[in-house]
Amino acid sequence: MALDLSSGFAAADAIANLQLADATLPIFEVLPVQLQFSVAADFVAGQAANNVLVIALSNGRILRIDLNKPEDIDDIDLPKKPSEVGVIRRMFLDPTASHLIICTSLGENYYLHSQSRQPRPLARLRGVVIESIAWSPALPTQSTREILIGAADGNIYEAYIETSTEFYRREDKYLKLVQKLPDGPITGLWADSLPGHKDTRRVLVATSSRLFHWVGKIGRGHDSGGGASIYDKLFEAEQPTVHALSGASAAAMSMLVVSPDAEQPSPRFREDEVPERAFAWLSSHGVYHGKLLLKGPLSELGAKVFAEAKLLPRAQLANPEGASRRQLSTEYVDAVALTQWHIVSLVAGRVVIANRLTGSIIYDQTILNPGQKAVGLCVDQQKSTFWLFTPQEIFEIVPRDEDRDIWKIMLQLQQFDAALQYAHTPAEKDAVAIASGDHLVSKGQFLEAAAVYGKSSKPFEEVALTFIDNEQPDALRKYLLTKLGTYKKSAVMQRVMIATWLIEVFMAKLNSLDDTIITGAELSETLNPNQTKEQLEAVRAEFQDFINKHKGDLDRKTVYDVIGSHGREEELLYYANAINDYNYVLSYWVQRERWTEALKVLKKQTDPEVFYRYSSVLMTHAATELVEILMRQSNLNPRNLIPAMLEYDRNYKGPLAQNQAVRYLLYVVNQLGSTDSAVHNTLVSIYASHPSKDESALLEYLESQGEEPNYDPDFALRLCIQHRRVLSCAHIYTSMGQYGAAVDLALAHDEVELASIIADRPISNPQLRKKLWLKVAKKVISQQSDGIKTAIDFLRRCDLLKIEDLIPFFPDFVVIDDFKEEICAALEDYSRNIDALRREMDEASQTAANIKVDIAALDKRYAIVEPGEKCYACGLPLLSRQFFVFPCQHAFHSDCLARRVLEQAPPAKARRIKECQVQISKGLVNGEKREAMIAELDALIASACDYAIRRINEPFIKDDDDKDEWAL
Repeated sequence: MALDLSSGFAAADAIANLQLADATLPIFEVLPVQLQFSVAADFVAGQAANNVLVIALSNGRILRIDLNKPEDIDDIDLPKKPSEVGVIRRMFLDPTASHLIICTSLGENYYLHSQSRQPRPLARLRGVVIESIAWSPALPTQSTREILIGAADGNIYEAYIETSTEFYRREDKYLKLVQKLPDGPITGLWADSLPGHKDTRRVLVATSSRLFHWVGKIGRGHDSGGGASIYDKLFEAEQPTVHALSGASAAAMSMLVVSPDAEQPSPRFREDEVPERAFAWLSSHGVYHGKLLLKGPLSELGAKVFAEAKLLPRAQLANPEGASRRQLSTEYVDAVALTQWHIVSLVAGRVVIANRLTGSIIYDQTILNPGQKAVGLCVDQQKSTFWLFTPQEIFEIVPRDEDRDIWKIMLQLQQFDAALQYAHTPAEKDAVAIASGDHLVSKGQFLEAAAVYGKSSKPFEEVALTFIDNEQPDALRKYLLTKLGTYKKSAVMQRVMIATWLIEVFMAKLNSLDDTIITGAELSETLNPNQTKEQLEAVRAEFQDFINKHKGDLDRKTVYDVIGSHGREEELLYYANAINDYNYVLSYWVQRERWTEALKVLKKQTDPEVFYRYSSVLMTHAATELVEILMRQSNLNPRNLIPAMLEYDRNYKGPLAQNQAVRYLLYVVNQLGSTDSAVHNTLVSIYASHPSKDESALLEYLESQGEEPNYDPDFALRLCIQHRRVLSCAHIYTSMGQYGAAVDLALAHDEVELASIIADRPISNPQLRKKLWLKVAKKVISQQSDGIKTAIDFLRRCDLLKIEDLIPFFPDFVVIDDFKEEICAALEDYSRNIDALRREMDEASQTAANIKVDIAALDKRYAIVEPGEKCYACGLPLLSRQFFVFPCQHAFHSDCLARRVLEQAPPAKARRIKECQVQISKGLVNGEKREAMIAELDALIASACDYAIRRINEPFIKDDDDKDEWAL
């Protein structure tokens, strides 16, 4: 690769993006990255993080490439030349790509922030040969916060580094030695926090021969106002768990790596669940790997991590598959990296990838040329990309759907839950389910197997027979429930058959539990009677949940037959209620004369037909409660309930005030405002037919109806006559205007007081009123034969009756002394009336004489007209032509007066005036007719002078007047 520094890097092209292969390609592939820039020096170190590549060159330059913007490449120089500080030995880039620590061969260490282009020397770390760094689990970006630094002399330091723009301010805030190990270089460091444990950290430390696991509380830290160090407390208070290797070679490469971040969000983990990372420790023996467990007692966590870890031997990685004994390699592994499921190793120019679960080699490919040495193998922890650096090239190790076969491995390890999680296709999930079910059956775990089999494609009859043969009804029930949930709605036949079978299974189970409880026997060695009752309730609740969920998959008649054959009353009714078959429930309770239960069901109904169907029988046996329910229903037609009301009334023998039919009908009339004549006639019928002689309730109802009743008056009258309801009949007659019939009816039943009240009602018809009172008088006088005076006193209540009207009703032989005073009073009234008439006649004669005198005086009346007097209409001299003069001194020309009268006269009078004018002017009439018509015309025109009165409505200023003349 040619060196061309003069061209610079500002216009350099990006590293070419690689297209992902499809699922038919190998899981891993190592692809060279095409570099679109040229440099004149070799690569000496490389790091990747958060889609950023950082490459160190042997000439002291550093290239920082953002893969999101590959055209922008930062070219950064160290403050001093390589001859002064040495060649860049290695670099450490944090997972966020915000912080970069650069180490040279002469012990100089520099810090570079992502927002800066100038590396700053770390004075406190001068001379420290850094071998590893554990970044803060919080992944800060402005500063590194507390980090651990492993040195070549076995020291572990805690440091805090932050970027600074001030020249004299140090980047490293503090540096403290927290631990020293005698094993030599610290080849690997890792620190993380444990979920659910505040202020707790786990630290892994690797050397060439030992792996340490610390876990415990940390200090408050620099930013919290505590001491500068947070890890000092951890290393002092806790003892590590150690995994040591015997006979480890210090010449072999040693390093500690951790798997990248899991994909987020991952469907395999709950939102509150943090996936466990894997770790790998490379030593001379091979790769020791396992999971960084997060759960469990902190004191036992390290031992558990190491107990579950496994060693992948160096020989298995260093020797390719099929190599002969002579070809066996003794080379050490140069580098190692972890993907989610695999271990990537670099062995003598070969990239060897092994499955972390099985240790099998799935990829072994020679990448480097003979004699070529790799610079480094690194992982982008956040983006899960994997990079291999050589002095002249960059390779990307591309995983393609690397978990495609994980489910098979989990299945072989009999980790069925994990296998199901990582199975992608339906066929894979089905294979896992079948294998898991078979395994559970072999272990006798039938209930667990039922849930798994239900989601598999294993033949239905084979699974069912397995549970039946092993006498496992609970497992069969669970299997059928699970299987039913897997069928689509379109599979009607399968769903109906399985659902119906489940009804039979449920009934058998409930019967078995009931029998166990009744007999007091124990269901099994592990269940006592109390537990049996609890199980019964649980199964019943399960049945009810099944009914609610799958009632659409059940045939109504079949279910009734099955449940009924087992005599399960409660379950039968629950099913009927669930499918809203309230007719069945009601008929069930009614047939058993369980009226309380029937009414409870009826309370929940809104279908009017249900009320109409069962109202008759319920009114007979539970009238009060039924009426309470009916009064809460607003969608009923009361007309349809009339037969039930009449049937109830026919058998009712109690007082009218407690009659529930009357109570409901009154509610309909008064509260609902019903005008249905059938309802009103029914109410009248019940009132009239009641054996009680008290008419107050009926009469009150009739009076409340007013002049336009909603009941049929003829029907009501017939009923009242039939049942001798005199007061009510009289009221109906009166409301119909038949006062005579009402009085006759009252008198026929000797109700004189009622008859007199009725006789007084036609106030506007004195003749009728007098006629009615004569009927009353006749009845009263006939009843008072032994006391005429008493009858006369009673009849004085009417002001229309005279003594002479009553005389014909007296007996032929009656002593006049009984009503002498009345006769005398009548004669005196006649005498006073005659005198008044005489005075009126005299006054009329005098008035007639006065009128004659006034008429005679009219002939001598006259008016004086002055020579200059003008017409009130036109303003011209009055004497110029024929005119009229009125007693009020108004004078008009005859034609002017005619026009004025025509303008103001009514249409009929105006039309007649025009007719007369036309006939007179054209000579259509002659002689006496002409004179008569002229006299008529004069009478029409000059009958009266109302000129001044009519002008009151005229405005002073008319529309055609000059307004300025009237302005003030």
